[in-house]
Amino acid sequence: MTARLHARGRKAGWAASVLLLAAAMATPGCYTAEMGLVKSGLDSLRTQVDMMAARDSVSAQLIADTQRDLAEQKDVLLATRATATSTSRETAESLDRMEGKLDDIMARFRIASERQPTRPANTPAAPDSGAGPAKPAATGANSTQLYDQATTDLTQGRYAMALGGYRDYLRRFPDTDLADNAQYGAGECFFAQARFDSALVEYKQVGARWASGDRAPASLYKVGLCQERLGRKDEAKQTFEDLVKRFPQSGEAQLARDRIGVKL
Repeated sequence: MTARLHARGRKAGWAASVLLLAAAMATPGCYTAEMGLVKSGLDSLRTQVDMMAARDSVSAQLIADTQRDLAEQKDVLLATRATATSTSRETAESLDRMEGKLDDIMARFRIASERQPTRPANTPAAPDSGAGPAKPAATGANSTQLYDQATTDLTQGRYAMALGGYRDYLRRFPDTDLADNAQYGAGECFFAQARFDSALVEYKQVGARWASGDRAPASLYKVGLCQERLGRKDEAKQTFEDLVKRFPQSGEAQLARDRIGVKL
């Protein structure tokens, strides 16, 4: 619109100059004076045209620079958003793994505490029978060692070895106190690698075989997380609601409430 107005102004100016030139030529006595006026008018018009052209050039350059800056800012914003999303996802997954490791440590501590023999104070120790110190049960020692090694492998990122250790434990010691922890650990091996479909299968086994066990709330929470990661939002919400209903006092229940926006 501005360019068209400028063009019309230039045409009108040139037309006025031509008319002045024609009038000057038609009147011989005023030829010199009129020619001077025409020349002055033409010079003034040329100056205005040059100024308008320069203004248009500056405006066009300013618009081009602004568009380029906007494009660059948009690219930066998109890159920042992508980085922030990726970082948030990685942080959430790291926190999930840390929660799982903490749960595992607490479970092992509880089991170890329950295994400690209790003896009333001032009760004398049993006399030495001469047969030497009692040996621990081979099965208990082997099962604990196998579980501890699998957990160490999981903590240090050797997921294939950890998974093999947990599966071996479940095959050899399916009825021990750490069996549900081993099944949960198998799910953690897959979850840590973002293989959420496989992790979902392993976590569900905890609830199926040890529905009232210590690992049931944590495994149910992880089932919901896997469903979220797989895009099954409705199923995840149902799982979290089931967790809150079945284990309302558990720490995982509070996490589930936060995810579904329920404050009690």
